[in-house]
Amino acid sequence: MSRSTVKVLSGIFMVAVFSLFVLYRLPDLAYRIATSKAENVSSTLQPWLATHSMPASRSCECDPRSVRLKDHIPKEQFDQVSERRKEELEKHKKRTSPELSKLLLAPANSPLQYPIQGVTVPPLKERLIPGLALHAGGRSRYKVTLKVSRGIFSTNTVLFPEEVTVQGNQEANFTVESTSLQLLNSVLASVSYKSTVYHVHTGDLASFSFENHEATFPIVIKRPQLPVLFDMGTDINSQVTITTKTFLRYNNLKVLLSSIRKFYPTVTVIIADDSLEPEKITGDNIQHYIMPPAQGWFAGRNLAVSQVTTKYFLWVDDDFVFTKNTMMEKLVEVMEAAPYLDVVGGSVQGNMFHFSLEYDEGDEAEGGCLTRKSTGKFHALPGYPQCFLSDGVVNFFLARTDSVQKARFDPLLKRVAHSEWFMDGLGSLMVASCAHVQIGHQPKTLTKDYNKYRYPNDASDKTFKLQHHYFKNYLKCIMYG
Repeated sequence: MSRSTVKVLSGIFMVAVFSLFVLYRLPDLAYRIATSKAENVSSTLQPWLATHSMPASRSCECDPRSVRLKDHIPKEQFDQVSERRKEELEKHKKRTSPELSKLLLAPANSPLQYPIQGVTVPPLKERLIPGLALHAGGRSRYKVTLKVSRGIFSTNTVLFPEEVTVQGNQEANFTVESTSLQLLNSVLASVSYKSTVYHVHTGDLASFSFENHEATFPIVIKRPQLPVLFDMGTDINSQVTITTKTFLRYNNLKVLLSSIRKFYPTVTVIIADDSLEPEKITGDNIQHYIMPPAQGWFAGRNLAVSQVTTKYFLWVDDDFVFTKNTMMEKLVEVMEAAPYLDVVGGSVQGNMFHFSLEYDEGDEAEGGCLTRKSTGKFHALPGYPQCFLSDGVVNFFLARTDSVQKARFDPLLKRVAHSEWFMDGLGSLMVASCAHVQIGHQPKTLTKDYNKYRYPNDASDKTFKLQHHYFKNYLKCIMYG
């Protein structure tokens, strides 16, 4: 072989070796460079993130037209009421603020693979954590750590060879170390989590780290719930119950019942009655419940709804009147098509009286600011252009029975109350308003006795309601628009 041939072959060999080196090392070199840059950026951003990622709580601004609620608390009681209110808020937060509501930031260019959603474990039960893995370039040794605060990690160490070291098995601080990335990932694929705290619905935050990389992912701890289903049957009678509350207006009530029977001869009607001298109301499929006198509007609603056995109930006032346009079936159709809805309102003689609510939580020192916007709405209900989403509707609505029983009508509010139920349900009740289902309203025929209770001369009811909002809803001010 000539000397020139040897030089050519040596050159080819060197090129091949260099090519193999590049192919093997380039991904890791690129990863290290990217990681180094990401670390520099991360260290630069840390102070900024600390001050900008989660805005500090601050006092909300009350509209000049709003009612300042603390002004309605007697001065001699204000300090004690405010202190009790603050204590109750702390208890409320402990009960309702989930562990998983904390802000989590996903690291950039991380070699860690982990589930970001969907890990649910029953309390005190063990479940495999899917998707755990490490994707890193060549190392002489690999070490990852998992940490939690409300549970433990475990794996079956018997299944793995001596090249794998597991520390903290059946503990909250769990470490896997190996010279083989493949073996380490095999262990991670078998890691299970078990909560050590019993709670029907809470969570844990798992920390997953490798070298100077760290990620956090949520684990939902939740007891499975039994479904509670309603048999819809075959017709409107097994789907909807009509409910109403009456007080000293039997003539109006009888007109309402007559109009109901004209269009729905056999549907069940439930009447809550707190009249001073109750009259007997009879008829097929009519349930008449007598209350102590003058218990009020929301107490009567609670009683009536508590007796409903159908999937839905239709709420009507005792001075409404059914017409040919009062088609409950159409409201049921909307609710069945959009099972996320809880309440669907209709129209009373062409008026929908819908509204939206704007709520700023404010700070713990003063409380939140609430604004009710009359005629406020969001957007059309998909598939039903005649319906749109809102926060509150008129006193003529179809509601999902099990949803409404979770957001009760406050019985302390006796007369001045309607929006207040939707305020209490803000964030939990999905509400819509539909124009294509209407009900009529009877002419007003108020009596002296009725007016005395419905429209008292003093402002005590209104003052009490404002005091109630200050404490119960932790509000600073309300504006009724």
